[in-house]
Amino acid sequence: MNNAQISLSEKLLEKSQEAFIVAVELYNKPTIRYRVEGFSFFICNAWELLLKAHIMQTYGEAAIYYKGDKQRTKSLNACIKEVFTNDKDPLRINLEKIIDLRNTSTHFITEEYEQIYVPLFQSCVINYMNKLLQFFHIDITDKLGSNFLTLSVRMEEVTEDSIRARYPDSLAEHILTIMSSIGRTINTVDHTNFAIPVKHDFYITKKQGQAAASFSITKDAEHAAFILKERHDMQKSCPYRMRECLGRIQALIERDKIPFVNPSTPDESKRHTFNAYVFNLFVRFYDLKSDPCYCYVYDRNTNPTYSYSDKAINLIVEQIKKGPEHIVQSLKTKVGKPTPGAKDSKP
Repeated sequence: MNNAQISLSEKLLEKSQEAFIVAVELYNKPTIRYRVEGFSFFICNAWELLLKAHIMQTYGEAAIYYKGDKQRTKSLNACIKEVFTNDKDPLRINLEKIIDLRNTSTHFITEEYEQIYVPLFQSCVINYMNKLLQFFHIDITDKLGSNFLTLSVRMEEVTEDSIRARYPDSLAEHILTIMSSIGRTINTVDHTNFAIPVKHDFYITKKQGQAAASFSITKDAEHAAFILKERHDMQKSCPYRMRECLGRIQALIERDKIPFVNPSTPDESKRHTFNAYVFNLFVRFYDLKSDPCYCYVYDRNTNPTYSYSDKAINLIVEQIKKGPEHIVQSLKTKVGKPTPGAKDSKP
């Protein structure tokens, strides 16, 4: 790749990151009523520039233009199909739905769209962050704190009755059709790369330090009280499944040029790969599954599922940096012993 190509690729990446930051900052400003339209426009722009930079890096500058027309670069849809070739990929479906929203006539977009689309928007933000790190080893949280990547959301419930009461029949039918379509797709795809539903689960615990709310019980209902101190959406605090954690940790290892060694694999080509076996060593040693700062446990089903936070990923990467060549062997030796906990232990 020559200097001109490098320069153009870098410019695309810079503009992509700026568009992404504008999208997130605009959406999180409560006084702006244009934020659904604004977010969809800028996030699509961010993705288009990111994918073009990736295509250019992989195939050369000519690959971002349509054949026979050097004056016209490929559309976002074309770039998506070229990079994400599986049309069942939840990430691709997510982007295609948001493109449809961007292309919607603005007079059709109402306040209800915010509650309908925010699960897709939140996934889109995390997907962009992961792909920027995977493709170019750039961590967007260096420019925008990870706490700003959680999108704010209106908590009002959207119901069919409220929509029909508020809008003319034609517009109400349009909104309800969109709401039904998005809801069905969320249930069908069932993957955090497509949507991260906004859901609040409440559990009773005797561990006061882990409680987000406190209440008292009395025989006299008139004197009973419920005090909500703080509300947490743990699926936003801990959005990463194990596979996504592996990708982010590997990308950070490569970005920071950490000489990580994984002696557990006999394959020399994978000797520097952070895999599920090593991840589980960290989880067991630091007992991450028992700490809500690091892990969210969804145990409503027979088999519980786990998702992890940025804090968990950062903990693992920082520990790897301290002894990249021997960390795995050290964990293997100590993982069977009582663990002191993530806050005060050293492998």
